[in-house]
Amino acid sequence: MTVCTKCGNPKVVITRKQSGQSLCSDCFIKSIEKKVQKTIRREKLITKGDKVMVALSGGKDSVVTLDILNSYRERHVIDLCAVTIDEGIKGYRDEGVRIAVDHAKRLGIEHEVVSFKDCFNIDLDEIMKTDNHRGSCTYCGVFRRWIINRQARKFGATKIATGHNLDDESEAILMNYLEGNINNLSSLGAITTSKSPKFTPKIKPLREIPEKEVGLYALCKGLEIHLAGCPYAQESFRMEVANILKDLSKNHPTIMYSTLKGYDKIKPLVKENYALEYHDGDCEICGEPSSNKLCRACTFLKELGKEVNI
Repeated sequence: MTVCTKCGNPKVVITRKQSGQSLCSDCFIKSIEKKVQKTIRREKLITKGDKVMVALSGGKDSVVTLDILNSYRERHVIDLCAVTIDEGIKGYRDEGVRIAVDHAKRLGIEHEVVSFKDCFNIDLDEIMKTDNHRGSCTYCGVFRRWIINRQARKFGATKIATGHNLDDESEAILMNYLEGNINNLSSLGAITTSKSPKFTPKIKPLREIPEKEVGLYALCKGLEIHLAGCPYAQESFRMEVANILKDLSKNHPTIMYSTLKGYDKIKPLVKENYALEYHDGDCEICGEPSSNKLCRACTFLKELGKEVNI
């Protein structure tokens, strides 16, 4: 009979292929929290007095990020707030927004829901009905980043925490490499900073936690999460890369860890030679930092015949 490697409890919830370690629910929860805390310390993701804004979708990754960071808030190390973005995806987003609102209320933290419709006069469903659109993920990524950066300044946040997990990080590394996008590759990592004071540093506390373990953590702690996947995700190149990595992981369970660790070793060289240069300029329409007259969000909106609600 398999028992917990740590305490001998026969009620095992996971056996990790990469290590052979078996854990019960309590020991598994402690192992995840310890690993995230180690990442936070090693990468210096937070400092005492930080106000951290969590990008809270209601999905497993962001809910677990909020839950673990709340332990720092309870110890009076940081202050915590959250923003939830409603992209306007019928039949999908409403449930995630409700769950996000419930978690923020449960913890008693400052929280705001911001929609594409309110900011840009168009939602993602409407964009996808237009001719010659660029693809859902292209718009979603740019518009979400625009809202998150603005909201962080509104809250007075010193850090933005996202729920990127090990799968997300390894996918991003491989995807950017396959596309030859070395400039973007240089900006990945546990913390992303910019010379522009209008950009708030972004941190990824869960970047070393596999996606399946993030979900199991939420289940073991009884955290309500939005389980549905984005209906537009299946059409993305990222999903193709994700499927490749998942297939490789079946016979090579440490492949995502080695992808991440290998990247972390070469990142200083990549950043030194290929890092994106910051141009000291602002978008003529919205005032956000931009290397051109218009930022990407306003460029896309102009193509769509819309503009930012400032």
